[in-house]
Amino acid sequence: MSVCLTPYTMTALSVLAVAVASGKVGYVYLSGGRLQDWGITLKATRSANDLVGFVQELINELKPDVVVTEKRTTGCRKGQRTKALIQAIAELASHNSVLDVSVQRPRGFPSKYEEAQALAMEYPEIEGYLPRQRRRIFDFEPRSMVLFEALALADAVIKEPPTRLAAAMG
Repeated sequence: MSVCLTPYTMTALSVLAVAVASGKVGYVYLSGGRLQDWGITLKATRSANDLVGFVQELINELKPDVVVTEKRTTGCRKGQRTKALIQAIAELASHNSVLDVSVQRPRGFPSKYEEAQALAMEYPEIEGYLPRQRRRIFDFEPRSMVLFEALALADAVIKEPPTRLAAAMG
């Protein structure tokens, strides 16, 4: 069977993207190219089992076509524990009837804050999660930044050429 993926097909797919950061998880769900659901959790990062259970509930409830996680390459700036949690999500997705896609974290902006502002302009539903000010070097990163990280992953899958999804489909 031949599958033709076009930019229209990409926006027609429902995409669940999950981003893991130190002590927090953010997810976004896009369907028909529109942001439908999003959230942040701190509890799910206590263990891989908690996270897998949380993501499985999202998959069961939202029924996405694609689950997106960050690719765990040498360029990935995450710690070992966070990478292990991302791996657990990718393995879970591969055991469900969804496409499991890992993408390298897009870095098309000078900082995460400019990226978040650009994403908020494109997806105004999430604008209320923008940090009020940029983080100073000694401040903790705002909790909401993981949400924009997840949105950047989903946005990369939706907007990039369909080769990555075609590869995931076999």
